[in-house]
Amino acid sequence: MLSAETRQKIQEILERISNSKEVSLQERKYLQKFADTDQTVSNWLHQARLKQQGNENCDSIQHLLEGLTLGSPDPKDFHKKEDDLGEFFLGAPSWLGRS
Repeated sequence: MLSAETRQKIQEILERISNSKEVSLQERKYLQKFADTDQTVSNWLHQARLKQQGNENCDSIQHLLEGLTLGSPDPKDFHKKEDDLGEFFLGAPSWLGRS
């Protein structure tokens, strides 16, 4: 559970990311630390990056898929060898391995 102060700081950094404003390396590390351990923060970061790239105004199906945060649909983001289920998930987000 995030404290109110931590949540406010994270959301302020995310707002700057989504508006393509300057974010220091230290702030990015701070944010990534929480994104690696908290799925909600990871989703917030994903949404901020989509907004930064200008992808928030897409059709309804694309908007639904992005909202589900299933990951990249690009097959290059996953490993080629799919014979072993464990190897298939090596390209998945870090939080999935702890599930």
